[in-house]
Amino acid sequence: MARRKKVYEGKAKILYEGPEPGTLVQYFKDDATAFNAEKKATIEGKGVLNNRLSEFFMTGLNNIGVPTHFIRRINMREQLIRAVEIIPLEVIVRNFAAGSMAKRLGLEEGTQLPRPIIEFSYKNDDLGDPLVPEEYIIAFGWASQQDLDDIVALALRVNDFMSGMMMGVGIRLVDFKIEIGRVWDGDFMRLIVADEISPDSCRLWDIETGQKLDKDVFRRDLGNLTDAYTEVARRLGVMPTNSGFGGKPTLVN
Repeated sequence: MARRKKVYEGKAKILYEGPEPGTLVQYFKDDATAFNAEKKATIEGKGVLNNRLSEFFMTGLNNIGVPTHFIRRINMREQLIRAVEIIPLEVIVRNFAAGSMAKRLGLEEGTQLPRPIIEFSYKNDDLGDPLVPEEYIIAFGWASQQDLDDIVALALRVNDFMSGMMMGVGIRLVDFKIEIGRVWDGDFMRLIVADEISPDSCRLWDIETGQKLDKDVFRRDLGNLTDAYTEVARRLGVMPTNSGFGGKPTLVN
């Protein structure tokens, strides 16, 4: 594609102007970060895997009536998406205690929660994305009460879809985070799932062994991150089951 104007660059992705009004091109980088970017590395092939996995999940959500920003994949690292007004919140859905929740509450990692728990964090890297209650969100005008009700409903639908899909391939969906964007059709506003859904934004554990197949592999130095993401892709059928990983992933078109 021709050279494009960069709109935004984050830790894992770059957004460029899209070919049509109201669209963007989302490019997945190989960069890996953890602990609010205190730990950094470049993992060859990570961007390709996350592009394809996010395409797989977003397409599945679109097909069951959960609206997302995803339009189509352009190539191995880029996808065409709708331009949205991002609500400055990370929406975290937890099915099992892990990570910061386990530390905060003194729970053993892997403890099943009585029901899915939804948390919100304020998207601000300088502040470390702090958890915020609904009262803050409404008071500061980041979202209305109706928005929050709709966001919770969307998050739970994503959780049902993702949990079932992962369980079918022997993976436990421990938790995940999503971002929500506003799109406008004239005077009518809708909320849709945006950003990405990938092993970067989920905790995924093998149901039988407890092996981590997500970014905790990088956070905790548990092995090769690309191997973990490749295993997720292979189980979901995004990669052929008989393909090995030889540096750069070979993915199914």
